[in-house]
Amino acid sequence: MAPPQSCSLTDQKSWLSNYMAEWYFWNQLAPRADEAAFPSVDSYFKALLYTGGTAPFPTDRYSYTESTESYNRFFGNGQTLGFGVSVAGLEVTGQPGQPLFVRYVEALSPAAAAGVQRGDELLSANGRPAADLIGSNDFSPLTASSAGQSLALVLRRAGVQRNVNLNAAIFALSPVPLDSVVTTPGGRKLGYVVVKDMVSQVNTPLDAAFARIKAAGVDAVVLDLRYNGGGLVSVGGTVASYVAGSRGAGQTYASLLYNEQRATNNNRFAFSNPAAALGSARVYVLTGPRTCSASEQLINGLRGVGVEVVAIGASSCGKPVGFLPSAQCGTTFSAVNFESVNARGEGRYFTGFAPTCAVAETYSRSLGDSAEPLLATALRYADSGACPSPALNALPPRNMGTRLNATDERQQMLAR
Repeated sequence: MAPPQSCSLTDQKSWLSNYMAEWYFWNQLAPRADEAAFPSVDSYFKALLYTGGTAPFPTDRYSYTESTESYNRFFGNGQTLGFGVSVAGLEVTGQPGQPLFVRYVEALSPAAAAGVQRGDELLSANGRPAADLIGSNDFSPLTASSAGQSLALVLRRAGVQRNVNLNAAIFALSPVPLDSVVTTPGGRKLGYVVVKDMVSQVNTPLDAAFARIKAAGVDAVVLDLRYNGGGLVSVGGTVASYVAGSRGAGQTYASLLYNEQRATNNNRFAFSNPAAALGSARVYVLTGPRTCSASEQLINGLRGVGVEVVAIGASSCGKPVGFLPSAQCGTTFSAVNFESVNARGEGRYFTGFAPTCAVAETYSRSLGDSAEPLLATALRYADSGACPSPALNALPPRNMGTRLNATDERQQMLAR
């Protein structure tokens, strides 16, 4: 549709009203808010979101806005602005007495350069104790708003406390940070691939990773999506195609279904058959509450063509809907535009995908370590065809839709 006549507040709100009425997935169920009653575009946008009450759709906890600069940096350039350190905040929600661990460090980030590692215990950030961050459910110190912004961390590793000072920077993402061949206790070889972000920069390292593991003679892969918050449908389809190979080639990976008014925009993504594809009958997917959107779509898409998906970890976030983002006046609006279903018409997994084997994550082992609990469970399942006994308790699923008091909610969600 046509852009706003100008970037005045009045014209932007007028454009937003028309856009949501035409393109918003829940346009028939959403509130009709008075433009004049809201002092900003952002407050008006939030007032237009569906508030729930109609089965089977829950409250819209997915739609958000961010600066177009940030959006293009992430999805276009495969870069992000920040410190590059993420903590296990969701896992200790409401438990301020629990330790707060670093769960992930971006490979090319300031945090990595300073030696911050997975498993470090975070004692404080910019003077705020971990108990305060957890108790307030506010991890905003870990998210930067500008390059050069400082972050003072107090960390503890192996009983030794140290101070680490970081300066935020723009750095390249590492969407496939790790791949290897791992051996089960019974001597079977499996591929192991971490896919962190569904951005277009995944394609080259992904192909190289699958070429290496295929050359090693493996017939199945452990796909680590525990921290994959989603991204592009096309990229998720590419990742799934390396797993399914000829089993899915040409079949529907995902159908995107818009509202009745925009039904002519409905479209279909199909599986391809890359040369390095495994063509596996079964895939082991490591999941958790940050496994969201395009990474859940991958699970659903593979199941739709008969690939057995063994999910190990905790329940995924539950986002079977997506966006066709629209950028106007420096803001990108990611309002839910469509729902996604697989080749069998299955979708609406708003409560997420429950794990086949429920396993609580710990942080003392590196990703890819055969003794790391999620990967260890996958290896034992590959030998026995069943979850190890006794089963480990999974952490309860967390609400990934909690809104944060920050301008870039997506980045803060990644940090915690």
